[in-house]
Amino acid sequence: MKEKIVTEAIEYRRSVRVFRQDKEIDTELVRTCIKNATLAATSSNMQLWEFYHITTPDTMVKMTKACLGQNAAKTAKQLVVVVVRKDLWRKRRKSNIEFLKSVYGNKSFESYSKREKFAFNYYKKLIPTVYFDFAGILGWLKYGFFWSIGLFKPIYRQVRKSDMRIVAHKSCGLAAQNFMISMAAIGYDTCPMEGSDTLRIKSILGIPHGAEINMVIGCGIRDEKGIYGPRFRVPFKEVYYEV
Repeated sequence: MKEKIVTEAIEYRRSVRVFRQDKEIDTELVRTCIKNATLAATSSNMQLWEFYHITTPDTMVKMTKACLGQNAAKTAKQLVVVVVRKDLWRKRRKSNIEFLKSVYGNKSFESYSKREKFAFNYYKKLIPTVYFDFAGILGWLKYGFFWSIGLFKPIYRQVRKSDMRIVAHKSCGLAAQNFMISMAAIGYDTCPMEGSDTLRIKSILGIPHGAEINMVIGCGIRDEKGIYGPRFRVPFKEVYYEV
């Protein structure tokens, strides 16, 4: 199949509610699209995500029920669940530090350049400062501290537990869009679903308590009645501001 250029893929992508039952999709191609998802921009390169690629019939049936019986799940040939793993921030932080050592060399801290020291300090000091919390209490203390500094100079203010949760979900949303555009580029269709019983999904997939479901994405080939209507977008002039 001829791959689409980026603009064509974006225009082609629609939220498909019904997929053709006589058309299968290639698991390896979907996996490649998931790999593309992992190349998405992510806050501080923390990559606080996981992707569950569901292809087995039994699990598909369970997931359809957990997705409230939506047609986009019921008729999907495969499902991809995007999972937020903010709870893995320590592990991802360590991975970034090890990567920096592999790039800059594993040597004494004094031997690194100013830029290299900044990169190490970012993960060794700043990341724990913004991600570590205890029952949300430390987050409010940090928020007050950073807000006070912000009276005198620009400073990052999103340091509460709820703020960091939003940050992690935003990164997962970027990854999900990478995946859906990649699927559209090869003529495959998707439907992102938020309507689901996330607790049941975590149970079905064995996802730990500290993780969160970002979205479930139905995958397949669109049925002729799979798109429920023409695309609607508010006028561009209402959302675009040049300053």
